[in-house]
Amino acid sequence: MSGGQQAGGLRLIAGALTDAAGLALEHEPVAPEQVVAGAPTTAYRPLDESDAGEIGVWEMSVGAMSDVEVDEVFVVLAGSATVEFVEPSLPSIDLAPGSVVRLETGMQTIWTVRETLRKVFISR
Repeated sequence: MSGGQQAGGLRLIAGALTDAAGLALEHEPVAPEQVVAGAPTTAYRPLDESDAGEIGVWEMSVGAMSDVEVDEVFVVLAGSATVEFVEPSLPSIDLAPGSVVRLETGMQTIWTVRETLRKVFISR
């Protein structure tokens, strides 16, 4: 639990600090059907949940995986990656610290991570 999170619940505390960049995360292998290249792993930690949506931290190790997205806005904290948009067909984007991206439910993507990628996201 981070310093800015209440015990026993997913609720950030107003005025308290949560160190999203330094938060310990436990990685798990990506499901074999999603692996595109390498042996990527992902980790996830929810920080807050409400009727408005969820706030959390997500991380992916080096490698490539396919995914189907949900409505989300995220900010990259660390790492380097490219996201290819399979459906709808859109130009690929390169991610680096400070990148802000909005995804929509149903988008089909391929994430290729060159340096472990960590992001803070808000989804609904």
